[in-house]
Amino acid sequence: MALMDFIKKQFIDILEWTESGDGTLAWRYPMAGNEIQYGGSLTVRESQMAVFVNEGKVADVFGPGMHKLTTQTLPVLTYLKNWDKLFQSPFKSDVYFFSTRQQLDRRWGTQQPVTIRDKDFGAVRLRAFGNYAFRVADAKLFHTEVSGTRERYTVDELDGQLRGLMLQHISDAVAASGLAFLDLAANQVEFAAQLKEATAPSFAKLGLALEGVTLQNVSLPEELQKILDQKIGMGMVGGDMGKFMQYQTAQSIPKFAEGAAGAGGGGGGGGVIGDAMGLGAGVALGQVMAQQLSQGLQPAAAAAGVKPDEVMATIEKLGELKSKGILTEEEFAAKKAELLKKLV
Repeated sequence: MALMDFIKKQFIDILEWTESGDGTLAWRYPMAGNEIQYGGSLTVRESQMAVFVNEGKVADVFGPGMHKLTTQTLPVLTYLKNWDKLFQSPFKSDVYFFSTRQQLDRRWGTQQPVTIRDKDFGAVRLRAFGNYAFRVADAKLFHTEVSGTRERYTVDELDGQLRGLMLQHISDAVAASGLAFLDLAANQVEFAAQLKEATAPSFAKLGLALEGVTLQNVSLPEELQKILDQKIGMGMVGGDMGKFMQYQTAQSIPKFAEGAAGAGGGGGGGGVIGDAMGLGAGVALGQVMAQQLSQGLQPAAAAAGVKPDEVMATIEKLGELKSKGILTEEEFAAKKAELLKKLV
């Protein structure tokens, strides 16, 4: 019976793997109880590596080329199995192939805004996305740390973990680049290079090499973008608060007029009359606000007769602008000191 089993048993003469293009990173050669013929050949193609594993222990690792399987080419396996130099019998061993080609166009991106320090704004929450490329660089380490004894391990199974590593190092990349948020969009290559440098060691711990990173877009959440737009608007008027508030008032008139027109329509005064009433109310409000703020921001020499409650009201309005990030602490302090002089 043992003789019949020996006759039926097939001995493997050639071990090789042709990738199917399905994103497989690691593939276990199907032994099915068979044994490897001593002196057989192992073919490892370019962009591949092969690893022999004996009873769970990684033995010999092979790079590209055609290798004859003997005790000379399998020194670690020979040691683990206690073979002597004359050993020439078929043998058993698990054989794993690994794809070492670059895995391109892998996507990363922030599902939620990431808070980072910024030299202009103190702290901002930004969104960013791009892509990256990686490959298996250390087949032995990748086998022990990631793929293990699975029959097949694919790129998609690893995708979530690698995207998490990319996002984890965004703050480090921004800090290392020394770029303010306003400069990131104009220096995407520099930011991507810093993100690659910050993340590469985490990939290496898994037996992977991070080959490239690109940044395709960086932006702020909508509410912060509005504040940034306001600061840009203020910069366009040269920091003149009177002009800036006039600009803000002009921007708010259409919305106010729309609300007033809607209210007028509800009382039977809709149409052209309601629009005119709303617009008139908006213009009147804008004139009052512009006049008050203009008075509050005039030089102290021209502020004779200003009432204390008007000065305090203006300071409170400036305080609100500061809390929203429209005014800096220095700008607020300067305007506040200027207004307080009027009370002397």
